[in-house]
Amino acid sequence: MQNIKNIVAVASGKGGVGKSTTTVNLALAMAAEGYKVGVLDADIYGPSMGTMLGVPADTRPEPVGEQAMKPVIAHGLEVMSIAFLIDDSQPMVWRGPMASGALQQLLTQTQWSDLDYLFVDMPPGTGDIQLTLSQKVPVSGAVIVTTPQDIALLDARKGIEMFRKVDIEVLGIIENMSMHICSNCGHTEAIFGQGGGEELSQSYAAPLLAQLPLKLSIREAVDAGKPTLIADAEGAEALIYRDTARKVVSALAQQHSGSEIPNISISQD
Repeated sequence: MQNIKNIVAVASGKGGVGKSTTTVNLALAMAAEGYKVGVLDADIYGPSMGTMLGVPADTRPEPVGEQAMKPVIAHGLEVMSIAFLIDDSQPMVWRGPMASGALQQLLTQTQWSDLDYLFVDMPPGTGDIQLTLSQKVPVSGAVIVTTPQDIALLDARKGIEMFRKVDIEVLGIIENMSMHICSNCGHTEAIFGQGGGEELSQSYAAPLLAQLPLKLSIREAVDAGKPTLIADAEGAEALIYRDTARKVVSALAQQHSGSEIPNISISQD
């Protein structure tokens, strides 16, 4: 993975908060900004990147030599997922070490090109996969995805604490499903509560990167294999994702320039 400049983990403490949808749209938003981008689906038990990017079910990576493989190209992104190596209906009935081993193979045997950003779609929780990634890969930073719901925030806190324990900086928090927008009348309602993302941001001094609505079109777009950045590139949600991508770039730039600047003084002796 020496060809990759920045590796960004997109994580959540629990499932069902829209983490994979956020990952794929952030990656496409970053590509729309002119960067070369890849996505690694690290969810060994429930891979979804292939479906979300419209990759046909029978797609297999192109082999390189005896042990390496090229990532699949979808909507201009380089993508790798365990879903490309197994049948769609095959469950991964594996213990933790086996799943970790599979992730290590995806990490070490994929021949990425020169990427500016690689987004890693993490599985829910704080277990083997998360530890494997933090130990084997130089992760530049992490983005935490949550909803305003109290139970989601509780698990998101655990995700933040996990990254702190392994010395990975949290670049910011994305609050998904912050407001439901009725597709008929446009009425908005905070069905999962309000202020959760802001509270989490203040508690951990991590910026709130975005608040995205619970909207039918976002779900329909990823189910159809054409995420929001492809289906409605100039829509309101696409613009939020692009603004979020710019904030991630800025956060990483500040991190890289965080070394102490020398103080130069001129005097006449």
